[in-house]
Amino acid sequence: MLMIMTLSILIMLIAMLTMTLASILSKKTFMDREKNSPFECGFDPINSSRLPFSLQFFLIAVIFLIFDVEIALLFPMIMIYKISNMTMLFSTSSFFIFILLIGLYHEWMQGALNWKL
Repeated sequence: MLMIMTLSILIMLIAMLTMTLASILSKKTFMDREKNSPFECGFDPINSSRLPFSLQFFLIAVIFLIFDVEIALLFPMIMIYKISNMTMLFSTSSFFIFILLIGLYHEWMQGALNWKL
């Protein structure tokens, strides 16, 4: 047990030292107007490149990612169809899909799925 704790502390110290050195040595960027401006073939930009970002689009994207990952968790259930107890497989799958439907219903009632212009 003592050996594991010693190795854990040693690994944490090496990781912290590496991150600290990387942080100190990577301060090479200079903040000036030319480096922060968008490049348009040597010309000054016509419009501002800092357009406002739609928060609604971001929320829809996050919801999509969450449900996409959860659907990906259903695929192993299909693969164990032949070797599993059907009652247990059905109850586990039903419970998982029920949780997904509750989340979808909650997002729907909160209005997160309505696109507002």
